[in-house]
Amino acid sequence: MDADDEQQLRGRVYGRGHPRPGPLPHQRYAVLVGGPLNGLLVDIIGWRPEEIQDGAALMTELGRWPGGWALYDPLPDDPRPPDGPGAVCRFHYSGDAP
Repeated sequence: MDADDEQQLRGRVYGRGHPRPGPLPHQRYAVLVGGPLNGLLVDIIGWRPEEIQDGAALMTELGRWPGGWALYDPLPDDPRPPDGPGAVCRFHYSGDAP
């Protein structure tokens, strides 16, 4: 993946393709930081606080193992997400899994 590919992913929602690839105003998102999915958003509406603290394993063709998982976790000192729409927390890349 090159810089052009990375720029194209930024601001898009993981798992959502065209025609509406971007965020919706009534949703809550975690921003992915680092790794193969850097800059994507993950829709966390309806996730319980403990699910958010567990982070996410996201299937991707862009990681170390194509068709594997990119692992993202919140950092312990990151604030817990507030209620309301928009990007409310960050998940940081922690590795890949087959």
